[in-house]
Amino acid sequence: MYKPMTIFQIYNLAIKMGVLADPRPKSRINKILAQAKKKYESLKGLRRGIFDRERLVNPYADTRILFGNLEKPIKKVLSGIDIGSGEIMIAQKMKADLIIAHHPQGIALAGLDGVMELQADLLASYGVPINIAESLLEKRMSEVARGIAPVNHQRIVDLARLANVPLICVHTPCDNQVYQAVNKKIGEESKRLETVGDIIDLLYTFPEYKEAGKLGAGPVIFAGKRGRRCGKIALTEITGGTEGNKEIFKYMAAAGIGTVIGMHMSEPNRREAEKYHINVIIAGHIASDSIGMNVFLDALEKKGIEIAACSGLIRK
Repeated sequence: MYKPMTIFQIYNLAIKMGVLADPRPKSRINKILAQAKKKYESLKGLRRGIFDRERLVNPYADTRILFGNLEKPIKKVLSGIDIGSGEIMIAQKMKADLIIAHHPQGIALAGLDGVMELQADLLASYGVPINIAESLLEKRMSEVARGIAPVNHQRIVDLARLANVPLICVHTPCDNQVYQAVNKKIGEESKRLETVGDIIDLLYTFPEYKEAGKLGAGPVIFAGKRGRRCGKIALTEITGGTEGNKEIFKYMAAAGIGTVIGMHMSEPNRREAEKYHINVIIAGHIASDSIGMNVFLDALEKKGIEIAACSGLIRK
């Protein structure tokens, strides 16, 4: 018999797993937490009072406990990619102890731009100068922050509270898992990955991508052709909040990157990648999210927690 995990323990496990799978070195993450602490200690009055103190221990602003008693024991979880009013009603009806969303809500949605700095370190690891990566990313982070600002962040959190169903969201920690899973597979098969088509075929060996393919949402080529040679492969559109600055593709090409693998890409970004002759493979948003969520949810199942999937989550 397992002793039931509490909401707080589940949340801490998500952060721990996210850090272990983070493409950045642990020293970089520690520095980010230290910078948050330094900023907090410099604040006074109202600004200190409204500071999100979770930033002192959690490097992922898009992952939070949104509602619920931290010490509540959890036996049954309803989990999905996007959680709305319908999922909350289902969770209430099935008497789930907790809802685990992937995409952020509430304060986690408000802080989505904060995790995007991860992309600068990732780009630097592929040869893009860090000064360029940071400069362009700061512009994009500002755009994302302005876009999120008018959103009704608390709507779903309020519904969960009224329904008395605890709610947490786990975003970047799970996206880090996708990055590691796909990156590992590419590393293992690197000698036989000559063309863009070879990468597509490799992605279809993941159960989640295979199932998505059956539903018409599997990996596709957004720029380039199946027979083109892939060159240097970069997973720069997998983790780090949301897509980056379209201007970065010029510098990615200069760094020798031939193919980008991502979850999703807007048309302006796709055109820019094509302009610089970079192949783009979009593995699929929801299927990719499912890979990362499954790694986390599998860990919970091993602790005796029952998992019910909804909202597009493909459980293998």
